[in-house]
Amino acid sequence: MILILSSNTDQQGADYQQLTAHLAGLPGIQTRVHVERGAEQALTEIYLIGNTKTLDIVSMQSLPCVERVVRVSEDYRILGRHKDDQRPTHFVYNGVRFGQDTLNVFAGLCAVDNREHVEIMLKAVHDNGQVCTRMGAYKPRTSPYAFQGHGKNCLPYVFELAGQYGIKVMAMEITHESHLNEIREALHQTGNPTGVMLQIGTRNTQNFELLKIVGRQTEMPILLKRGFGITLDESLNAAEYLASEGNRNVVFCLRGMKTNMGDPHRNFVDFAHVPVVKRLTRMPVCVDPSHSVGSRAASPDGILDMMHVTAQGVLAGANMVLVDFHPAPPKALVDGPQAMLLKELPYFLEDVQIAREAYLKRVDLAARYNNS
Repeated sequence: MILILSSNTDQQGADYQQLTAHLAGLPGIQTRVHVERGAEQALTEIYLIGNTKTLDIVSMQSLPCVERVVRVSEDYRILGRHKDDQRPTHFVYNGVRFGQDTLNVFAGLCAVDNREHVEIMLKAVHDNGQVCTRMGAYKPRTSPYAFQGHGKNCLPYVFELAGQYGIKVMAMEITHESHLNEIREALHQTGNPTGVMLQIGTRNTQNFELLKIVGRQTEMPILLKRGFGITLDESLNAAEYLASEGNRNVVFCLRGMKTNMGDPHRNFVDFAHVPVVKRLTRMPVCVDPSHSVGSRAASPDGILDMMHVTAQGVLAGANMVLVDFHPAPPKALVDGPQAMLLKELPYFLEDVQIAREAYLKRVDLAARYNNS
């Protein structure tokens, strides 16, 4: 059960103290307090953990400071959608809104290779009216002999250039808790010119200790990729690990399932799960066409498979697209064969917009049909 308190509730006030004293007296019930601080107000939520079935919603709603009560299901207690749950399905980070009703494109380098390519990429993103990108500094690889990323050495110039070209948020994968401090230090040293969305890659979706550590920090949002060999439920519970530690600003990314049933694509495209994730949880949903398809193959209509699956995800209501571009794919140190060309960026963005407009028309049609 979740108690949603009146906005800007004073935790030192008499009403709040009376509330917590009452909750402390409930047998077999533990509490966890979470505060979301916005620009103008703070929202306090108290999670009641234990046998809450015996608690009456009307009685709980009459307690001091309580504005609303939500009875949660067993699954996805924090991030899930529950009956009569009207909590927001969005968050704002560094001026960019991420929600189940928005769409942001993160086009960029799967792996940073040199300063020149970073600047060319960021300029292209800026020139095409985008404020988000992806930049990989830490790269987990199947082979121990493959390029692992430049790590902290590239962070200062990546962040400086991001600020120069007006990039508000970049998705950056981390694979170890030490990367958190390296990113924080580089942002501080460069004057915090941009924002970072911490990416948990598919290999670390069930690295529970890493999830706990990343979830304990709340200054940066998190992009969690679905585990490529586990069920959707297992991946959504990984997101719950993040939220249970304190960070609710999580975007869930579908990136394909590892199975030869998807051949000749790199992975089996799972973008039909976009509406499922939005129905089960309050998380915005991202699609990653690059790692789903894994090549620049095109259909007879001349459209790349990556663009076809992107459109499928956006038509299904995706809220974010994470996609590989590179100024010179043959020179890319990671996943060059699947990177799109910079000259294709405006084409890609326009195609995404067509799919988004079609999705919004479908939503309008559904509303008119359901209300008729």
